[in-house]
Amino acid sequence: MVSGPGLPVVAIVGRPNVGKSTLFNRFLGQRSAIVEDRARTTRDRLYGDTEWNGRRFVIVDTGGLELDPDDPIEARVQEQARLAIAEADVILFLVDATTGTTPADLEAARILRRATAPVIVVVNKADNEKRELEGAEFHALGWEETYAISATHGRGTGDLLDAIVWALPPESEAELARKERETEAEAWADEIAHGRLEPFVVGDPESGDAEDTDGAEAPDLNGVDAEAAKWDAAMAADADEPAAIAFVGRPNVGKSSLLNALLGEERAIVSEVPGTTRDAIDTRLAWGRSEVILIDTAGIRRRGKVAGGPAAEKYSTLRALHALSRADVAVLVIDAVEGLTSQDAHVAGYIIEEGKGLVIAVNKWDLVEDKTDRTFDQYVEWIRNDVPFLDFAPIISISAKTGQRVGRVLEAAIDIWGERRKRISTGELNRVLSAATERTPPPPVRGHRPKLFYATQAAVAPPTFVFFASDASAVHFSYRRYLENQLRERFGYDGTPIRLVFRDRASVKLPRRKKLRSAPVGSGKGPRRGGGARARKPS
Repeated sequence: MVSGPGLPVVAIVGRPNVGKSTLFNRFLGQRSAIVEDRARTTRDRLYGDTEWNGRRFVIVDTGGLELDPDDPIEARVQEQARLAIAEADVILFLVDATTGTTPADLEAARILRRATAPVIVVVNKADNEKRELEGAEFHALGWEETYAISATHGRGTGDLLDAIVWALPPESEAELARKERETEAEAWADEIAHGRLEPFVVGDPESGDAEDTDGAEAPDLNGVDAEAAKWDAAMAADADEPAAIAFVGRPNVGKSSLLNALLGEERAIVSEVPGTTRDAIDTRLAWGRSEVILIDTAGIRRRGKVAGGPAAEKYSTLRALHALSRADVAVLVIDAVEGLTSQDAHVAGYIIEEGKGLVIAVNKWDLVEDKTDRTFDQYVEWIRNDVPFLDFAPIISISAKTGQRVGRVLEAAIDIWGERRKRISTGELNRVLSAATERTPPPPVRGHRPKLFYATQAAVAPPTFVFFASDASAVHFSYRRYLENQLRERFGYDGTPIRLVFRDRASVKLPRRKKLRSAPVGSGKGPRRGGGARARKPS
């Protein structure tokens, strides 16, 4: 989940290992933050939207507050935590009922006393009445609002949420406007769901397939057109959803640096140590009249290293793959000095399997020595030869450190987001199919040449086309690739995978036209029409 614009912010802070991420996940109702029984697991700020009693607000998970951390990465964690405190409208000061007040709690309290936002003391791990009574000692910290809860079991969290909503500032104009837009979107979706509105076709909103078939009778697509209409309706209802762009790749290739360069601020912790980023970090960025969601992810390691590494690294990889599944476009960041490795190709394979758009960003281009006018072209040629299944993806050389061409990465990703939602009318699609099969018929398989009858686009994001054929399983892989190239040549679809589905057309025998039964000769009656009594068979 991501933080919405104009919403108040509630920050969860406290010393390490008191359950901040557990409470964060409890509020969101899902496991968004990595939770491990080890201090210093969370590093970057994590944001998520939640709602209580009709009021929406942003929850921020932070790393543990410490005054003088001895690790350079942990020092950056403290900067992130202090930024969260500075931007918060309400602060939840989390402490541990099982340990009582500790010197680290007192140090964190001294930091929070300088905060301008209201502070609510939350005594976590109060799993029973005895621990709840023991937590009364935290009133000595000096804040009136103190609530005993169990983030793991949900005990007392409802009362805490009531207190948070009470402490929030009044609803802003942006919040009220957002509520109005959401109400309109829900009404729109309800109208479509009940069939009271016509779904529109993205990229071709005014023309329909009936105008493109030159008066020919539309083929029976076995419900595929109905499925396409559902996609159109869903897109109409979700038109306000911004594009989600995930930065993925191996550890230490510069994903967080690229995010910071695009945002113009230190949103994610950057370090030379691989594996610095652990959680998937969502950030909204204004783009033109709209906005985009940028998702920084942890480095995806090889399976062997993940299986034998710490639990946090395992969960980091899972979070990165989950972030990829909810993104529209993935930016695969690779190291220009090391070149495209086998692990980079594996990560690219994950992207293709998920059907996401793809931009290949060759980072650290400033470190490539002895560059000439042909260096980048040679680099692109190497990548195309090594991973030919990525020939549809644009390749951009960048330097996240210097900011060189980082804006082009975002521009390409937005363009691909639009390409993924492009819909082609059935008539135009079948004209391309007819020309392609006439130019190059499908090769025969076992002495039988499959025949393609017609095609339709069944879905978008990713673009999915269904081809109806005789003996669909006999359509060779090379011919499927040929058809994909024809679609790309005619319609574009730059940067996005295309899915081709081949189905056997059901052999439907048309019913024979019944002959009109004649009356016996000499009866004086003409042929019998439907609706009258059945004539008896003459003896």
